Amino acid sequence: MADDLDQLLDEVERRLRCLPGSEAAGGYRHSGGEEAAAAAAAKEGRSPELFLSADSSEEDLDDIIDEICNDSSFTKTPLKLKSNSASLTPERNSAVMQAHRKRCSPVYLGGSFSPHGIGTNISKRTCDQLRCTACDFRVSLFNDYIWDQSCDYLFFRNNMPELRKLRAKMIKKKGARAYACQCSWRSIDELTDLQTDQQLRWVCGKHAE
Repeated sequence: MADDLDQLLDEVERRLRCLPGSEAAGGYRHSGGEEAAAAAAAKEGRSPELFLSADSSEEDLDDIIDEICNDSSFTKTPLKLKSNSASLTPERNSAVMQAHRKRCSPVYLGGSFSPHGIGTNISKRTCDQLRCTACDFRVSLFNDYIWDQSCDYLFFRNNMPELRKLRAKMIKKKGARAYACQCSWRSIDELTDLQTDQQLRWVCGKHAE
């Protein structure tokens, strides 16, 4: 508000100096000054009465300044910007992402020739987002491999999920797929419904759409 007042005072002083017939007292003696001030006021959307008229005297200057200060057209209300959409916190963002994920139903295992994705009764795709509820490990899968018959629980317990160590018990076989977590393992050649193997504690960990 102080800056606006200084600007208005400078504007009044400038107009007083520029108009014909102006004196040091600061009044207008020419009717053209009043017309110019009124035109400028109308152009700027302010009331012409805020400027000095032809008959104004130096004593009226204080009243005019007070009138300018009280004029509502110079009152500036701070703008409050409001976001159209609330920003997502990391927790809310994670919840939104989880809401857009889907589980396989039923869950299928299969060989390397079987396509993977979200499995349904219509679209029989093998799940590549398996997680074990027993050891809480993500199930790893290796295309065109099977596990050696000598594999045991301790081998996977000690070596998962390091592929360099697991290769010691992997056998190359085209079209097969080797699955393993830290406590269970399977070699699969054909499309298989996971429900048919009651020993496995694997579930679909949800797929992004």
